[in-house]
Amino acid sequence: MQLNQSIWFYLAIPLLWLSTPTFSATTQTTGPANKQSASTLYKEECASCHMAYPAELLPARSWKKILNSLDKHFGDNATLDPATLQTLSQYLQDNSADASDSRRGRKILRTITGDSTPLRITETPYIRRKHHEIPARYITGNPQVKSLSNCVACHQGAERSSYNEHDVRIPGYGRWDD
Repeated sequence: MQLNQSIWFYLAIPLLWLSTPTFSATTQTTGPANKQSASTLYKEECASCHMAYPAELLPARSWKKILNSLDKHFGDNATLDPATLQTLSQYLQDNSADASDSRRGRKILRTITGDSTPLRITETPYIRRKHHEIPARYITGNPQVKSLSNCVACHQGAERSSYNEHDVRIPGYGRWDD
């Protein structure tokens, strides 16, 4: 028995409708749109006080430890509501050095021993090695920089996760050339 095309159309509509997922307000998606909103939330929450450091600069265990102690976040209370904390935690875990496919993330992770959980990006051997030849007077002795954690002071593209050494400009000194 052969059915004409219009009958197939009417039979297929209910099947398509039944197979289409529905989303409630509590359903979370894991696609690019959700990743973008998590990234935006991360920037809004964290960059309100400091640069939103790229997640690839620390391993997942470090981000977890940082988020579990937000009530004493480097001398400040940065406590978040549970939903925001969960979203940021997932975002940081998904984009951490261990999960990142970036070359920088892999390099950073290789320099951190398995028993180490750095809480500061400046504590990672990779970052220390990258900055070891810069005299302290250009960083800690420089009132426009103050600390190695102030990436945006010297790395013009830091907020875009660009740390090209050819684009380094140290305030009061100029272009850094090693």
